[in-house]
Amino acid sequence: METRAIIVAAGRGERMGAGLPKAFVPLAGVPMLLHSARAFDAAPSVSAIAVVVPADRIDETRDLLRGLSKPVTVVPGGERRQDSVRCGIAALPAAFDGIVLVHDAARPLLDAALIDAVAAAAARAGAAIPVLPVGDTIKRIEDGMVRATIDRDALGAAQTPQGFAIALLREAYDDAGRAGVVLTDEAMAIERIGRPVRAVLGAARNRKITTADDLAWAEDVLVRDRR
Repeated sequence: METRAIIVAAGRGERMGAGLPKAFVPLAGVPMLLHSARAFDAAPSVSAIAVVVPADRIDETRDLLRGLSKPVTVVPGGERRQDSVRCGIAALPAAFDGIVLVHDAARPLLDAALIDAVAAAAARAGAAIPVLPVGDTIKRIEDGMVRATIDRDALGAAQTPQGFAIALLREAYDDAGRAGVVLTDEAMAIERIGRPVRAVLGAARNRKITTADDLAWAEDVLVRDRR
């Protein structure tokens, strides 16, 4: 089953405080977006990539990704993340009926093995996401008070890429749009319409880069990789 990727890179990244969109913040000398795109370029399961960026970064992004071996489409994003995902979906060929992988460019340290694992699970189950076990003890808080300890064995921290049969993702997004629901990830849209989502073991290094401390961590990881 053909698999295509959508890389979402249209966020402002205000918490990073870098003065430019987060996906374009340099990591080891190149924008985070390029690290993510290279991973999908290296993944055997992926046939083509759509990248969603701020409208004023279209030409810059095309130049940045010119060296990739797979076909790349660059399109402008929307106001919210889910709007940008819709822009990426709209950029897919009309006849495409395979698996789509949606990835946040701010997770630049993913690898091809994880991409292929999610794609394979989505092809079997219709929907799949990578998750990590929760290591911390989790408390439920109400009115500033601890009310309960949550069983962390039943919890998982969601990552991207998240993979779906394209027809299922379109159905779920259309339903969420009609209901005016704000989505925090694609799996939430699938859950809303009562369809199962397969969990695939994620990777600790597939961490979302949100703050300057996260960026420093990623730099250290890449330095260790070069040793």
